[in-house]
Amino acid sequence: MLAVEEQLRTIVSGTMQIVPLEELKKKLARGVPLNIKLGVDPTSPDLHLGHAVPLRKMRQFQDLGHKVTLIIGNGTALIGDPSGRDSTRPQLTSAQVEKNAKTYVAQAMKILDPAKTKIVHNGDWILSMDLGKLLGLLSKFTVARILEREDFSKRYAAKQPIALHEFIYPVMQAYDSVMVKADVEMGGNDQIFNLLAGRDLMEKMGMEPQVALTMPLLEGTDGVKKMSKSYGNYVGLTDAPDDMYGKLMSIPDALIGRYYRLCSTLPIDEVDKIDASLAKGTADPYELKRALARNICDLYHGAGSGDAAQAVFDKRFKEHVVVDATEFCAKLNDRLNDSGLVYLPKLLADAGLASSAGDGRRKIDQGGVKVNGQKLPTKSYNVDPAKLAGATLQAGKLHVVRLV
Repeated sequence: MLAVEEQLRTIVSGTMQIVPLEELKKKLARGVPLNIKLGVDPTSPDLHLGHAVPLRKMRQFQDLGHKVTLIIGNGTALIGDPSGRDSTRPQLTSAQVEKNAKTYVAQAMKILDPAKTKIVHNGDWILSMDLGKLLGLLSKFTVARILEREDFSKRYAAKQPIALHEFIYPVMQAYDSVMVKADVEMGGNDQIFNLLAGRDLMEKMGMEPQVALTMPLLEGTDGVKKMSKSYGNYVGLTDAPDDMYGKLMSIPDALIGRYYRLCSTLPIDEVDKIDASLAKGTADPYELKRALARNICDLYHGAGSGDAAQAVFDKRFKEHVVVDATEFCAKLNDRLNDSGLVYLPKLLADAGLASSAGDGRRKIDQGGVKVNGQKLPTKSYNVDPAKLAGATLQAGKLHVVRLV
């Protein structure tokens, strides 16, 4: 294995916290592969680049010669992780969890080395736990300690409800660390309380405590909020290469270095050089984003996917050629109003280019709607059907339909 300092250079890159760092150094100095734990609750069937950040760090650990244990939380997902929540998380059924788990593992293996990944399900020890065992674990934690957790303390101070079962979640996640004998547990930075609870429980049970390593929450393509499907600022791991490439080209220049460090497969030395060139102002942000988008497309869709997606992108936005427009049967004659015109916001909604007629009006007023490549003026709600027959209708950069 590499020397401790060489390993730390890779491990520390992009991380938020390592608690305590000195303990990690001691563990590495033994020269024995460490057991790196990541627990994931399959609450959604699809992953995005934000979910992939800790998985990328896990892959780096694998490449350094360490062991990885991926815990599928089919037990903890039934409770619901309260991390970062201002209300109780809706509970999932066992069937929902199992269905999501299958797709989660398939997508995670696009990042991790399957031959070096141990996959376990915490339902194997949580769901069969008897009352005596549960009470024994709960007795190792106090209500005061649990209320130190920031999201709980905020909800308590604001007199927002906290369901009793939510208190059990960090206890169960901590018990996972005991069961797999973790040396290091990883998670998002909002998980630090749960990770430290694992340290506490392991110590109380006479085990060497794990080191807590947290990764930042990745900002979405808007550059402001964390990446989330609910915010519409995500890049999904199952997005088509063309969509993935286009979304990555839209990230703010200020996030280029961060995306390279947290999402790409580039060696750390190369990422350091990119950061330095960005800081000096000698870099070309546009070309860096193109290379980043190609790298990430290749990672999730195979070698060559990035080049193909870039070619499509260039046709769309450099040559202004409409490619891969889906067809929509508009039935324009059935849409005529009393003035013999077509109410375009409703057509946008029906064609899947807007979520509603109101959203369609907003897109038009924001200058985001084009007919045959020509941007429509504000308030262009009623349109001559002759202009729409056989036309391409576009809302935003990537969403195009051909009216038939």
